[in-house]
Amino acid sequence: MPGPIDLHTHSSVSDGTETPTQLIEAALESGLGAVAITDHDSTAGWSEAFAAASGTGLMVIPGMELSTNYGPASVHMLAYLFDALDGGIVAETARIRDGRMHRAESIVAKIAEDYDLSWDDVLAESSDGTTLGRPHIADALVRKGIVPNRSAAFESILHWRGGYYEKYYAPSPLEGVRMIVRAGGVPVLAHPATYGKYRPMDDSVIGQLADEGLFGLEVRHRDNTEDGKLRLLKLAKKFGLEVTGASDYHGDGKPNRLAENTTEPEVLEKLLARATGSTPYLG
Repeated sequence: MPGPIDLHTHSSVSDGTETPTQLIEAALESGLGAVAITDHDSTAGWSEAFAAASGTGLMVIPGMELSTNYGPASVHMLAYLFDALDGGIVAETARIRDGRMHRAESIVAKIAEDYDLSWDDVLAESSDGTTLGRPHIADALVRKGIVPNRSAAFESILHWRGGYYEKYYAPSPLEGVRMIVRAGGVPVLAHPATYGKYRPMDDSVIGQLADEGLFGLEVRHRDNTEDGKLRLLKLAKKFGLEVTGASDYHGDGKPNRLAENTTEPEVLEKLLARATGSTPYLG
């Protein structure tokens, strides 16, 4: 396949700063051969991304970053090529998005006791159908001049130690893998070795996920520690999992750049062969 393969990107449907059309334009400018659109708990950007890629030769892989919870930790599961109309997926992602919305409202109410911030300020940072969450609160804090940028917001007011943090409903990683597989999709554990923010899942849990259909581990990601990457490579070998890499691009929302980490063509071929829920769009 000509051009690099980036399997983790976000549009303004979740917490990216670019529309799906602009995301595809950025992918083309970066020389990608294939890109996956993986907005948080939403497939709403798929059709626009497909239309934007028409006639370009770019492969667009429909996907999603599914929220799951493991004890106190938020664990993200990349889901590729599943049936977007699957009843289980539709119901669960609606429940997650609703939980995210109520959690965001509660966080904003707490912040408003100490800072000049309102729920309307946060809504102004989103659009219809957006999976609304903490990044939109961060953008509102930036626009109000309370913090200089989104990263600063997450390092201070929105940090889990900042006093305003709340959890939201999400299924377990095991439930997430089973749900994706039932919908004909291919699950990959997203950036599972990030900077020690959360305690990692132990080997036995990864093995259980593999037994239930986990396809791979996103090893090549800027937020995985070097020691963490080595552990993930050992786990991939131990449990027969594939290794992926991606940018986790958010437009201007994060410093991550398209194609800064990529996936090997042979791994993408295996992923495509595994999927039965949907097919990639060939522009």
